[in-house]
Amino acid sequence: MSNAASVKSARADEREYVLGTHAEESVRLGLQHRLWSASAHQLWERAVVAPGQTVLDVGCGPGHASMDLAQIVGAGGRVLCVDESASYLHQVSDQAKAKRLDNVDRILGDVQELDTLLVDWSGRVDVAYARWVLCFLRQPERVIEGLARVVKPGGRVAIQDYFNYETMTLAPKRDEFSRVIRAVGRSFRDHGGNPDIMGVVPEMLARNGFKVTHLSLNQRVARPQDQIWHWPDSFWKVYVPRLVAGGFINQHEADEFMTVWHEASASRDAFMFLPPVVDLIAVRT
Repeated sequence: MSNAASVKSARADEREYVLGTHAEESVRLGLQHRLWSASAHQLWERAVVAPGQTVLDVGCGPGHASMDLAQIVGAGGRVLCVDESASYLHQVSDQAKAKRLDNVDRILGDVQELDTLLVDWSGRVDVAYARWVLCFLRQPERVIEGLARVVKPGGRVAIQDYFNYETMTLAPKRDEFSRVIRAVGRSFRDHGGNPDIMGVVPEMLARNGFKVTHLSLNQRVARPQDQIWHWPDSFWKVYVPRLVAGGFINQHEADEFMTVWHEASASRDAFMFLPPVVDLIAVRT
């Protein structure tokens, strides 16, 4: 485990991403990875993640995907975990120690500065993975530019992110629900993000020397009795109060939303379309 060499000194004014880096969000991210791990592993298999490789986890968060990747590449490979949250990187360290993985490097910094953060890894990365990262960034193409420098020719980039986010819909439709979904989209944009980011990622990749070889859609439907129902449920608990605090909705609208959600959760007939996630693989030419 690389510590002092990999983790730069923590900044007291560490910038939070829009969902925060508090303990409750860390727990939510763990549930999120568990519920989406099958699609992640399927994408990694298609991107040919294999033992002995160097894999970059872009915006790794607490490291749930990183641990899976570290086990896949094995002792002969390495996983480079980049995140701007020192607290999340500490959790990466704790997880790696608990799983006795010594092939994980932690790099503290902004993923929009990959070429600076990973100077020693230029042209050495076999596969880079980014899930729900680009949609939160003010300058996502800077990430792609950085990947063009660190990914080796013939190496792959695997991305999972949103497109048409605000089509997330509860059935039967309710205005109280749709109003808050629109507010979530506004909040992402207000923080400089783009909940439809995958609409422009292919052209960013093409401009930076990548060729898209795979593009598919994860459109999941959730019912209250399904495990995946707990994914949006955990998100509302964390994020709806932040929407109120940020002025995107008022408390009355938040209360109406949660009433509708609880009614749907108790129904045998309700369902919802989750936000569409696009899976993409591109090869460095």
